[in-house]
Amino acid sequence: MDSGLNGIQQIGLGVADTQVVFNWYRKNLGFDILVFEDESPATLMTRYTGGTVEHRRALLSMNMRGGGGLEIWQFKNRKPQEPAIEIEWGDLGVNAMKIRTNDIQKAHTTLKKLQLPFLTALMQTPESRQHFLFRDPWGNRVEVLSDGYVFCETKSRFGGVLGAIIGVSHMEKSLHFYKKLLGYDQVLSDRTGSFKPFMTATGKGTIRRVVLKQSSQKVGGFGALLGPTEIELIQILDRPPQKIFENRLWGDLGYIHVCFDVQDMDALLQRAKSLDYCFTVDSADSFDMGKAAGRFSYAEDPDGTLIEFVQTHKVPLLKRLGWFIDLRNRDPKKPLPRWLVKAMRWHRVRKDR
Repeated sequence: MDSGLNGIQQIGLGVADTQVVFNWYRKNLGFDILVFEDESPATLMTRYTGGTVEHRRALLSMNMRGGGGLEIWQFKNRKPQEPAIEIEWGDLGVNAMKIRTNDIQKAHTTLKKLQLPFLTALMQTPESRQHFLFRDPWGNRVEVLSDGYVFCETKSRFGGVLGAIIGVSHMEKSLHFYKKLLGYDQVLSDRTGSFKPFMTATGKGTIRRVVLKQSSQKVGGFGALLGPTEIELIQILDRPPQKIFENRLWGDLGYIHVCFDVQDMDALLQRAKSLDYCFTVDSADSFDMGKAAGRFSYAEDPDGTLIEFVQTHKVPLLKRLGWFIDLRNRDPKKPLPRWLVKAMRWHRVRKDR
């Protein structure tokens, strides 16, 4: 299926301090390429910010080993809210992000030295891949998966974002959304049971897990950097799920969206309408994020989880000289030269900001 998506551009992470979070992910997980940072009012997002234009600071950090990035997002005029209760696996929304590594033993050893609040042993997924789970210092769940894809060698053992684990309430409805709109039409695994990493303190945790990938991945401008991706949908079967962002705003603490890099926003808009998954937000023209620019939109999955789409227009290459990668007048299906994408290494941050 031709989804017109080049991969996962980034996962949004609501935080209380962008600098502290950026520095931690830069030093420990290799997200050291600062693509942009911007402080401005989120004028188009009032649908998800209580009808009020909230001021925010956001930055996008990438990992040159390959994979999506992190959009680290902070309210500037209000204190971001935590969930009122403990979020369990299978609750509705983004439960965890997946990041890749091609040396999972060294990756695990690296995190073990940090004495994190939660870190599992190495395990096998239902698809017989090595993985482990941890929580970052702010309680966000992360799965690290053994994956051989590498765009560019770096000193870090960790790559970028490979995918996300998303809690759903009705698997078949959600499969229709992720297969038909996003093109994740290949099922890698579909299993139901009590999986040890997902068990709760009360012993509940019967879950249906469906792992999806795109049978036909597009590479577009930055597709080679973003790499192959997967989405894991999980449905808890022995308790009612709760909404992770119930009575909270988009931008509060935790994973706020999954963002996909798009080749043709207008074509995606028409497909979304035909499937009755209409965009809830559409910038309609170019927006600026500091020195980067593009068009963005949002849709909701059947449980209200926010999915962002971005069609990139330009990306800064060497800011002080005014050099940009401009994608507006080129074939959106054609990959950028690898040497040009690798030039984004000029944005590497080598010490705390």
